[in-house]
Amino acid sequence: MNQLDFKGRTAIVTGGAQGIGYAIVKRLAASGATVRIWDHDAKLLQQSITALGNNVSGSAVDVTDAEAVEKAAGSTAESLGRIDVLVNNAGIAGANAPTVDYPIDEWERVIRTNLTGQFLCCRYIVPHMVAKQYGRVVNIASVAGKEGNPNAVAYSASKAGVISLTKSLGKELAQSGVLVNCVTPAAARTAIFDQMTETHIDYMLAKIPMGRFVTVDEVASLVCWLASEECAFSTGGVFDISGGRATY
Repeated sequence: MNQLDFKGRTAIVTGGAQGIGYAIVKRLAASGATVRIWDHDAKLLQQSITALGNNVSGSAVDVTDAEAVEKAAGSTAESLGRIDVLVNNAGIAGANAPTVDYPIDEWERVIRTNLTGQFLCCRYIVPHMVAKQYGRVVNIASVAGKEGNPNAVAYSASKAGVISLTKSLGKELAQSGVLVNCVTPAAARTAIFDQMTETHIDYMLAKIPMGRFVTVDEVASLVCWLASEECAFSTGGVFDISGGRATY
């Protein structure tokens, strides 16, 4: 594993108690960062903190709750002294169904978690970065946000929204010292697969020219570079990690 220099840096990773988020936390901590996991699953959060060691702490946070996010942002900034990195990773797959049959409450749940949750975290964390004239925001989108997966309208739309959120915020902050980028992974075999049908999983695999799913460590490698000081002239960018699937 290539080492990046995060000594003295602090980071928040949402949804960091498992899957891609856990791999990102692990790599950041191994590179010297002090990391705070935000996750809604308090039990899994505690297990992850115990496994990852002294540089990692956690808060049970529902990223869809504006008041909770605002409070957690303030308390995290106070306890860590500053917030240098935000990785917006928390997300859900939602149901698989044709658009005309898609449950309205499920649409709202997915959009609220995947898109509004990232907006709220940016809304309340970015001001702490701007005050220090330094920050790196990395939003986890998806290749589905570029192409649109059939029978996954809410997930695809939410991730397309994350891409546009990234572009807008990146332009707004371009001269502030805070850089904002996103990654668009192909699917990784994590617990999120439990929310999908086997037919949808097979569809996603068939679309990847490399013929396999991305690994969580491969995603973490790209995310952590984007979160580092070495990433200095990219903002509002969309970084593909889809095994050749991306169409733009």
